[in-house]
Amino acid sequence: MSNQQPTPKAALTKASTQKPSSNWLTLKTTLPSSKKTTDPPRKRRKVSHSSVSPAPSTASAYAPTETSFARGAIREAGAAAPSSAVSAPASDMRNGESLSALRKMISGELEYSSSHQQPGKYLALDCEMVGVGPEGSESSLARVSLVNFYGAVQLDVFVQQRERVADYRTQYSGIRPSDMVNARPFAEVQKQVADLIKDRILVGHAVHNDFKALLLSLPHHQTRDTQIYAYKHKVTRSRRIALRNLVKQELGISIQGGEHSSVTDARATMAVYRLHRKEWEKGQRPDRTHHLTASTSKSASIATATATEEIVATTESTAIKKKRKRASAEPEEFPGGGRKGISSGLSIITKRRDAGGRGKTASGSGASQKQSWWKSLGDGPSKTKGSLSLKMAR
Repeated sequence: MSNQQPTPKAALTKASTQKPSSNWLTLKTTLPSSKKTTDPPRKRRKVSHSSVSPAPSTASAYAPTETSFARGAIREAGAAAPSSAVSAPASDMRNGESLSALRKMISGELEYSSSHQQPGKYLALDCEMVGVGPEGSESSLARVSLVNFYGAVQLDVFVQQRERVADYRTQYSGIRPSDMVNARPFAEVQKQVADLIKDRILVGHAVHNDFKALLLSLPHHQTRDTQIYAYKHKVTRSRRIALRNLVKQELGISIQGGEHSSVTDARATMAVYRLHRKEWEKGQRPDRTHHLTASTSKSASIATATATEEIVATTESTAIKKKRKRASAEPEEFPGGGRKGISSGLSIITKRRDAGGRGKTASGSGASQKQSWWKSLGDGPSKTKGSLSLKMAR
């Protein structure tokens, strides 16, 4: 019986009462707990494998975070952000101007800073008219708008009418009788426009019509007519292209579809000018009178005054010489009195003719004949050959 082996239950009880070995205890301390093994060690795995970064989400595809690369790595490597986030695509740029920005300027969608609201060097003008006179056939100024280089409005006023308006032309001008309630007098608007455009470059489309309505004018070197320049620089084949057609061709947008707005038209004119400004300004010559320095102006005035004095002195000396020569010369005497080539007005002398039709002088020879030649008329044989008539002036 001493060789009898223990039963399985007795063996299990004996194994549970034995203490674990030292190797097991040491290994147990190095293994993670069951709670920690359930969670993926993302943080440790991220630190140990820094060269591998997770795929970015859709929202942050164009906005990389600092965890995916070292700080400043893009700037140091020379990489740039996508072009849509920094600048307009190449297809949107033309002659250094953004077409989308110019379209927004025309539609009035831009917001202007304080510096962009100043008049600046360039202004664009547009006017709207109403009809006066018989059946509204004559045009009268009704609205004036001025915008600067960036499209910011500098002036937009309605003008009082001095005549009865026969046709407001609302479908084209956009003006209604209610707009004339707060309209300003023509003289006041004219002065405002004149003060704004003074010493500035004015851009307009067929700008001579606007000048005619405002009764104003500007030197040629201060005006930029987009209608003239577009034909001159072969932008269009038409000499008198309409503004809506020019804007449609150059910017791809439609204006003046219904009622017109002088502000929109002025902005569209400025947009076309900005699109071709570099090319159109190449042939411009500055006015010499506006670029003379003070010293040049002074020297020019002195030279002009000196030349004028010399001319006057020469003229006076010549006149004095001629006067003295006339006084020293002996006066000429002419028969019948008076001066050479001028009739005395007392009588008209006619020649007598003989039978053969040949003319003879009426005067005889000698001093006595010159003094009393008419006493011998009718005497001698000459009486039968011809006669001499004397007509006295009354």
